Amino acid sequence: MDQFRSLFLKLDVNNDGYVSVEELHREMEKAGIWSAAEKAQAVVDKYDKNIDGRLDYEEFLNYLQDRERKWKINFQLLDKNKCGVIDHEEIMCLFKELGLVISKQNAKKIIQMMDKDSSMTVDWGEFLYHIILNPAEDIRELVSSWKHSMVFDVGESRTMPMEFTQEETDSGAWKRYIVAGGLADAVSRTLTAPIDRLKIQLQVYGSKALSQSFKEIQAGGLRSMWQGNLVNVLKGTPQSTLQFFIYNQMKMHSQSHEDKLSIKQRFALGCVSGAVAHAVFYPLEVLKVRLNLQTAGTYSGILGCAGSIYQNESTTSFYRGFKPSVLCMIPYAGVECAVHQSIMSWAKTDPANSKDSRLFFFSFLAFASGQMASYPLAVIRTQQQAKAFSSNMKASSSAVQGLIAIYAKYGIRGFYNGIGASFIRAVPCALLNCTLSSRFELLLSSNK
Repeated sequence: MDQFRSLFLKLDVNNDGYVSVEELHREMEKAGIWSAAEKAQAVVDKYDKNIDGRLDYEEFLNYLQDRERKWKINFQLLDKNKCGVIDHEEIMCLFKELGLVISKQNAKKIIQMMDKDSSMTVDWGEFLYHIILNPAEDIRELVSSWKHSMVFDVGESRTMPMEFTQEETDSGAWKRYIVAGGLADAVSRTLTAPIDRLKIQLQVYGSKALSQSFKEIQAGGLRSMWQGNLVNVLKGTPQSTLQFFIYNQMKMHSQSHEDKLSIKQRFALGCVSGAVAHAVFYPLEVLKVRLNLQTAGTYSGILGCAGSIYQNESTTSFYRGFKPSVLCMIPYAGVECAVHQSIMSWAKTDPANSKDSRLFFFSFLAFASGQMASYPLAVIRTQQQAKAFSSNMKASSSAVQGLIAIYAKYGIRGFYNGIGASFIRAVPCALLNCTLSSRFELLLSSNK
């Protein structure tokens, strides 16, 4: 009971005899707990018997005793050799039992999250303290929270290839990641489709995009804002999978014996894998832009759009705007891969950087770097893709001419038309991808 009283006093920062949501949230964040704000609120809501929005000692004690009863047996199950402590090998064994693979380095980082005396082992007291601040309901949820605290990717989509360990590659864990990520990607793309469509219209029409969107809503209803989303979903995961495969195959032949890639190597691998995957699926990008810019009912779906282009134009129209597009993908994929992997590798060396807010900021910085480096070429690409049916747009034969034409019409601001919408879309997209992909992955591993 003394340790419970000590913990209560530690959490009661203002010494008012209560633990508030804010105080619990603050301590959870310090411990690197995923979704600390939501979890702190959930704990208080469940154990706050007098409904005053905080926990007195009796209420807090009920919570602690519930955690102790619930997790004592789980701790004993984790302690395979019955020595009273958990080490990194037992963490690796736990992941393996759940059909997941974790490297020795990451298993040690999980131990460090709970280890208070720097022994690189976790005794019952340290484990209980972690479980009190990380109110997972079962082992699977606990493992999910650990995985979540190690990587937090952000971006318009999941085109950023992940660097898996050799163990994860050999075991096939990447396949579950791809499937889970694909499902999450489809949901996030669908829910943010109207913002993506607005971004494309801003790239083509500039300041007239909002009035154009309003006219389309009047003509086709709100449903018209999701026109072209299906082809976007169909393109996303296959392109991400191909990029991942190319990136990791080249990585295996490029990395040094230390299993580390230099920034230059990451940039180069990101450029090549991104450009090749983009080239293979580029026709779907053209269909997406056509469907996004045409009024509802112009085409009878994806096949109708493709048939119209083939009959009325030529097969080369499926690669209209490809040059600036691939030139855009090279700096975007290269910069984002180099910055993202380097920042995240550095961030993971310090447990304090496991906070959601910090990981999100680091990943958003990488995404923003790639966007700023490549966005002017993305604007030219979209305009060239739109030229076939936009009579008021003058064709430009090269990316340089396209840049000159945009500058003459809009100035420097024209090179970044729609980038605000791109950044706005990235935030909910990233949160949905990160939350849903981890849940889908656990669901898939449980059904293995």
